[in-house]
Amino acid sequence: MDFYAKTGPMALGSRLRRLSERFTEQAGAIYGLYGNDLQPKWFPVFYLLCEGKERSISDIAQEIGHSHASVSQIVGEMEARGYIREKSGKGDGRKHFVALTPKGKLLRDGLSAQYRDVRAAVEDAMKETHHDLWKAIGEWESLLDQKDLLSRVQAVRRREAASRVRVVDYTPAYQKAFRDLNERWISQYFKMEEPDYASLDHPQEYILDKGGHIFIALLDDKAVGAVALIPMDTHTQELAKMAVAPEAQGLNIGWLLGQAVIERARVLGLERIYLESNTILKPAIHLYHKLGFQRITGIPSPYERCNIQMELRLDSAGSPKK
Repeated sequence: MDFYAKTGPMALGSRLRRLSERFTEQAGAIYGLYGNDLQPKWFPVFYLLCEGKERSISDIAQEIGHSHASVSQIVGEMEARGYIREKSGKGDGRKHFVALTPKGKLLRDGLSAQYRDVRAAVEDAMKETHHDLWKAIGEWESLLDQKDLLSRVQAVRRREAASRVRVVDYTPAYQKAFRDLNERWISQYFKMEEPDYASLDHPQEYILDKGGHIFIALLDDKAVGAVALIPMDTHTQELAKMAVAPEAQGLNIGWLLGQAVIERARVLGLERIYLESNTILKPAIHLYHKLGFQRITGIPSPYERCNIQMELRLDSAGSPKK
C-alpha cells in the first residue's frame, strides 16, 4: 500500500484494477465453495441470460458495457462448456442470439444460495466502511460519462500551459518565427501566394511602416503563435496572418491573439476589424465567431484561398457591437 500512498489519485486506475483482481480471484474461490462451475468473468453474460429470453451478442455487449469481441469470447467459452447455445437470427445471419441450454438452467437454479450469501456478505462488509463504495462507483461512472478522464487531463494541461503564454509586440527578432509559423499552416492546406511572400518576408515594410501591428504569442519564451493587424482605411484594419504552431494548438492561443488584436483596435479607435479566411478551417471560423466576427460580402480578395469574409464592428468605446 506504500506505493499507492506515494502516488495518490494519480494511480487510481491501477488501484481499482488491483481491487478488481482481488475480487475476481476471491469470486472464483466462492464459486468453488458452492460447487458451481462458473468463471467470474462470465457472470454478467450469464446473469442476463438467466432472465430467460434469447439475447443478441450486440445487445448483451451494450447492456453490460463490454466490447462485442469480449462478449463473443465469453459466449464461446460458455458454449464450449455446454451452458449456452448460439444461433443466427432469422432473416439476418450476421446477428447471433444466445440462450441457456438445459445444463445452463440447472446451473442457474443451483446459484440461488450463493447469490443470497454473497449479497449478505457484501452488505455486511459495506456496513464496516465509512463510504458507500457502490454509490461512489456509480458517481464516478456518471462523471466519466459526462467528461472522460482524457478530456479532463487535456483541460488541466491546457490550463497549465496557458498560464505560461504571453502575447508581445513584434520585434525584428521574431521575423523568422512570424514567417515560419504562417508558411507552415498555409502550405499544409493551400499554397503560398505572392501577397504572402511580400508581407512575411518584409513585415516592417508591408505591415508596420503602414501603421499596422504584429503580435507574437510566446510559450516559455518560444514563439508559437502570431497575428497581424493591417491598415485598410482610416477606420478599418484587417486581422491577418494568424497562425499557431501545431504543438501549441488547444492552449487558447488563438483566442489570446484575437483579444490582443481587439484591444489594440480599441486603443486605436477603429470602427471595424476585417478578415478573410476559408471555410475548411473550421476551428479558425469557430474562433472568429466566438470573438464576435460576422460573415459579410466584402471587397475582392487578392488571395485565391479566400472564400469567406468577416468583420467585427466596434462601438464608440472600442468594444464589439452586440
